[in-house]
Amino acid sequence: MASSVASSLGCQCGALGSSRALGGAQLPQQQNVSRRVAVTKRGGGLSVRAVSLPFVEDGNLGFAVASGGAIAALAIALADPQKRREKDAQAAGGNEMDSVRNYFNTQGFERWRKIYGETDDVNSVQLDIRVGHAQTVEKTLAFLKGGDGLKGVTVCDAGCGTGSLTIPLCEEGAVVSASDISSSMVEEAGRRAAVVLDKNPQLTKPDFQAQDLESITGKYHTVVCLDVLIHYPQEKAGGMIAHLASRADKRLVLSFAPKTPYYSVLKRIGELFPGPSKATRAYLHAEEDVEKALNEAGWKVTKRDMTATKFYFSRLLEAVPANS
Repeated sequence: MASSVASSLGCQCGALGSSRALGGAQLPQQQNVSRRVAVTKRGGGLSVRAVSLPFVEDGNLGFAVASGGAIAALAIALADPQKRREKDAQAAGGNEMDSVRNYFNTQGFERWRKIYGETDDVNSVQLDIRVGHAQTVEKTLAFLKGGDGLKGVTVCDAGCGTGSLTIPLCEEGAVVSASDISSSMVEEAGRRAAVVLDKNPQLTKPDFQAQDLESITGKYHTVVCLDVLIHYPQEKAGGMIAHLASRADKRLVLSFAPKTPYYSVLKRIGELFPGPSKATRAYLHAEEDVEKALNEAGWKVTKRDMTATKFYFSRLLEAVPANS
């Protein structure tokens, strides 16, 4: 997926692969739209009357949160959106992963191709996500380049998107196998890699495959999976982490949208708004849950980092075998 997402807060810029959008919705093009909602207590219960200041910039909905107390009250008041998510997934043509694949092969591909590119044809929210994602890539490279470097090291880039990490890994001399659930993303990553390889023929060409995480086989020195767990609920994320760990010999690097009360409430607010790609909404993960899954797979966390811009939030962990 678009390594991707990125997790964008309150922005319908895609499945949260990448994730990316933390439950936002895209609105018609208009500017300076705001709506005040507050939460009040009435008769022993909660009445949602006011809470945050949604804003619209270049057609993208975001939230300027007014107060912590209002957030806490709203978190209790909001209904679970799971039924609507399932309904939207069916309307999008299948189960949730089918919806993600379809999204990143169609309208989502064009949106994220621009975000992960160099074009100026992006709005301020998308530009912020581009900057945040680039920071996560740089931090990942810093993790991986420590010690003896990457020359000749086999790396699996699981959920490669448009090649944001694959290409710099290749430039560092790594032997990269890159895959993504979206064939459109894989084709774009291959095209971008070819431009670099034409100028540097001594580099090893990455092996690109269109496949989901479950289909990844083989063994690699290092496995990296950036901004993809955002597409997996916790009950599936643990198994996916175990699968990725089974593909790695020495090192596993994961990023995910962190589950905190603040991010969770903003995500839930966004889910209240209708949108054509709600089936690809974000799943947040508590760091302790991710670390527990790594521990159960026989791995231990050795490095941690965090990227937080206005609309992009991504927690980064590096793990190694527990017996190393």
